[in-house]
Amino acid sequence: MTGDVWAVGDAYEVYVGRWSRRVAPLFVGWLGVGAGRRWLDAGCGTGALTSAILAAGPADVVGVDPSRGFLRSALDTARVAGDAAALPLRDGVFDAVVSGLALNFVPDPARAVAEFARVAAPGAVVAAYVWDYAGGMQMMRHFWDVAADPEHDESRRFPICQEGPLREAWAAAGLTEVATRSIEIPTVFASFDDYWTPFLGGQGAAPAYLATLSDDRRRRIREDLRARLPAGEGGEIALTARAWAVRGHKTAG
Repeated sequence: MTGDVWAVGDAYEVYVGRWSRRVAPLFVGWLGVGAGRRWLDAGCGTGALTSAILAAGPADVVGVDPSRGFLRSALDTARVAGDAAALPLRDGVFDAVVSGLALNFVPDPARAVAEFARVAAPGAVVAAYVWDYAGGMQMMRHFWDVAADPEHDESRRFPICQEGPLREAWAAAGLTEVATRSIEIPTVFASFDDYWTPFLGGQGAAPAYLATLSDDRRRRIREDLRARLPAGEGGEIALTARAWAVRGHKTAG
C-alpha cells in the first residue's frame, strides 16, 4: 500500500489545511472549554486546531505530531515530536485533549483514544474531528470515485471516520457523556486548477497516491475530474466538506 506523506507544511496547507482551518473554530466552540485551560492538540500538524484554540481565548497549548516538518510549520507554542498512540506525556495533566484530522492516520485508533484519556485530567473533555471520507468530504470523494482504486480509497481505509465507530471508540476508552455532530463548510475553488494543483503537492493520502502513478494515468484522472466537477459560469467549483466530531469526558472520580 502507498504510504501517506506528511512532511511539507506549505503543500499540506493548500491541499487540505486551508479547509481544516474553517472547521477548527466550529469544533472548538462546540466543546465549550473555558479560557485559561491547558490543552493538548494530538496530531497538531501545521497548527490549524491550535490556532483556533488560541483565537478563542487565553490557553496553554501543547502540540504533538510525528512529523518534524509539520512541527516546524506550526505556531510558536510548545511542540513535541511524538506518536498519538504513545504520547510522551504524563498522566492526567490536560483540561482538554483534542485531535483534528489525525486519528484515522494512527495505525491503532483505539490505542490513541486510550492515550488521550490517560493524559486527560479528571473531568476533562476529550474530543476529535475527522473528515467524512464516505461522502461528505466532496473534494476527496470526487477524486477517489474517479481513481477507482478501493485499496487506497480513504473511505475504505479509515472506518473510524464515521459517527458510529467514533462513538464506540470513545465509550471503549471509558469516556462518558459521549456526543457526536457533523460540521459542514463550503469549499469553493476559484478554478479547476485551484482544485487540482494541490493534489500534485505529494502531501496527504490522495496526493501521495497520485505521485505513484504514471503520467498517463494522472492525466486521465485529471481530465475525468475536469469533466465531472460542477463548474459555474466563471469556472468556480463549489463543493462542501463535512467532518464528524466526537467529544466525551473523563470521569472525575
